[in-house]
Amino acid sequence: MPILNEERHLAESVAAITEQDWDGPLEIILALGPSTDATDDVARRLAASDPRIRLVDNPTGLTPEALNLAIGQAAYDIVARVDGHGLLSPGYLRTAATTLAETGAANVGGIMYAEGTTPFERAVACAMKSRIGVGGARFKLGGQAGEAETVYLGVFDRGWLQRVGGYDTRFRRAQDWEMNWRLRALGGTVWFTPQMRVTYRPRGTFATLASQYFQYGTWRRVVARRHKGSINARYLAPPVAVAAIAVGAVGGLVWRPLWLVPAAYLTAIAAGGWAISQGEPAKVRALVPPVLATMHLAWGAGFLTSRVRLAEDVQDPPSNGPLHLASPGQQQLGPR
Repeated sequence: MPILNEERHLAESVAAITEQDWDGPLEIILALGPSTDATDDVARRLAASDPRIRLVDNPTGLTPEALNLAIGQAAYDIVARVDGHGLLSPGYLRTAATTLAETGAANVGGIMYAEGTTPFERAVACAMKSRIGVGGARFKLGGQAGEAETVYLGVFDRGWLQRVGGYDTRFRRAQDWEMNWRLRALGGTVWFTPQMRVTYRPRGTFATLASQYFQYGTWRRVVARRHKGSINARYLAPPVAVAAIAVGAVGGLVWRPLWLVPAAYLTAIAAGGWAISQGEPAKVRALVPPVLATMHLAWGAGFLTSRVRLAEDVQDPPSNGPLHLASPGQQQLGPR
């Protein structure tokens, strides 16, 4: 688990692991970044109460580095990635182990089920569980089990993690998508199964949501430049929308009919937001259209403004080298 500023959700997330319907050996490795809240105190209390929980330092606070540090200490043949604000469904690990064995996949994963507790979070959850919000992402919308481009989080065959060299630490975002691309390029299978579900706690403000989606767009373009052929229409829709709205808004100053473009977009998300939020309180429904706009426009702006230098930096990266994992059954790290 890569952990940074997760005071609010960490204990709940860890409890969802320790309470799994799983009778095999289990270890929980928390890679702790430089949090500015009481996350470390929560983590220490959890580790003191359960010998299966171990702590490792992640001085940079970056997610891919946290993952590689934790994976490097993993002692068993199956490695599950979990986030500090995600809750595994009760049969998650058992289903993952069974699916890995039955399919021979390198990585299996399921549904990222967004669930909010505040009106804003609930509005984000509505958007994240709809096609108008996230396109056709199967790991957010559900669907039939089968091979996939990527999955949420992931439960891995340890041998494939060794073979692929772990996460590329230069990808601060989109590191899952990027590594799944490399897994598939080496002949591994990435498998989606809807029986695996993770409850996800969405961002709580427009500012944090915009920052999240701006980074998604920025780093997704880096992946597209690094791995030719990895982009499709779903990923291009937000930057196209941003460009069209900008042209319409500015061009409308010269030729007023162009204002129909941003007007049409606003009408579409208003109608779409109202449709996908049926059954929610009025306050939540009112928030869904601006939440949709924030997700679309921040993602598109991030994609369009992603720095060329950034893309060139990872055009021909050196090999990460083998990931040095602990021997199966050995736990090499003492308490933090």
